[in-house]
Amino acid sequence: MSVLRAALLGVACMLCAGTAWAAAAQENAGQPALFANPSLRQAVRSVWDGSPDVQVARAELNAAQARARAAAQPLYNPTLALDAENADVNRRTMVLSLALDLSGKRRARSEQGSAQLQASQAGYDLLRRDVATRWLKAWSTLSLVAGQRQLGERRVELMRRFDELAAQRLKVGDISSPERDLAGLALGEAQIQQASLIGNEAAAMATLASISQDAAASAGNLPNALPPASATIAPLAFDDYPELVRARALQAGAEAGVQVAQRARMPDPTVSLTGGQVRSGPVNDRVIGVSVSFPLPVLNTGRAEVDAARAEADAASAGVRAQQLAAKARLRETQARYDALLGAAQAFRISRAAAFDERTALLEKLWRAGELGTSDYLVQLKQSLDTALSGLDLQAQAWQAWFDYLSAAGRLTDWIDGGNKDASP
Repeated sequence: MSVLRAALLGVACMLCAGTAWAAAAQENAGQPALFANPSLRQAVRSVWDGSPDVQVARAELNAAQARARAAAQPLYNPTLALDAENADVNRRTMVLSLALDLSGKRRARSEQGSAQLQASQAGYDLLRRDVATRWLKAWSTLSLVAGQRQLGERRVELMRRFDELAAQRLKVGDISSPERDLAGLALGEAQIQQASLIGNEAAAMATLASISQDAAASAGNLPNALPPASATIAPLAFDDYPELVRARALQAGAEAGVQVAQRARMPDPTVSLTGGQVRSGPVNDRVIGVSVSFPLPVLNTGRAEVDAARAEADAASAGVRAQQLAAKARLRETQARYDALLGAAQAFRISRAAAFDERTALLEKLWRAGELGTSDYLVQLKQSLDTALSGLDLQAQAWQAWFDYLSAAGRLTDWIDGGNKDASP
């Protein structure tokens, strides 16, 4: 029978089984994961608890809280001076001095500290989100390469079976010696490719372990179901994005810094109260005095500090606009990429391309019956394997794009916690 007739027979068999396999693919797809499952949620929380980056950010947040408390404290402490002198006149005096904050330095410093604390809190939230995104993408990559490694093991098994059958068919004269050699070469190539897949899995495990050592074991495997459509998740209100909250807090802190620099130029008076006793011979007098002193800002007027603070405020204002543009662009890009990958993954699942087991069994049956040549069988088998590997890659890419979209939409933490109250029904 000609190769053309064999190909037509294979196509007919595929078409007959196509409808059943499409239904099976839809049944196995499951329901879209509107929220993270409990095991994955716990794994991400373990990542947050054990991540050195999060621990550093938490320590920096604690430092910002302490600095904010310090900035709200009074600016000056009183000064106590004791003076004793024995001479022609014996003097015993005590001087109590206090600088008065009449220019509002304490209020300006307190506002700056509060803004810096808000920026630190937003930065902490932002880093937790980024750490979770990195870990989720690394976890999905590990699930992908683990699936590819398992499929590669099946490829080696299929090629080993192909090699054994080719040897048997050569003995009975069904195939030629070059066709037998082709089977051996295919087995060797499959073993080489399997070694590469094992290396990829080891690299993915190392990447995941660099973020968190133990969380992957409790997370399980990547869900068989695809993530939901982007329309099911409403993006966070734009002004509530962590990037913009942090940028605006930095801007507020820089503007408060201008006030701090301006107030620092204004000298504060120091009031001193003196009391004591002076004895000169038989005369013993009590001494009470009040003095007021002012620093003279003539050598250093503080103008340069004000100019520097204003420049920093201008830079912070530009940073807010830059973050607004970047956040909008990132949301559009991630949503478009995710919609494209999700659509491709859904189409792959309901297509004939997903029917790997049936196709390989049919190809072997046709080859053993002599309806398909050795080279044609090998080409179609490799194509089936490559398509199955690509399907796994497409599923992992869809999940990674989903994580990127949730991050860009400001909803990753809601998805992990399962409490997105603004999500579409």
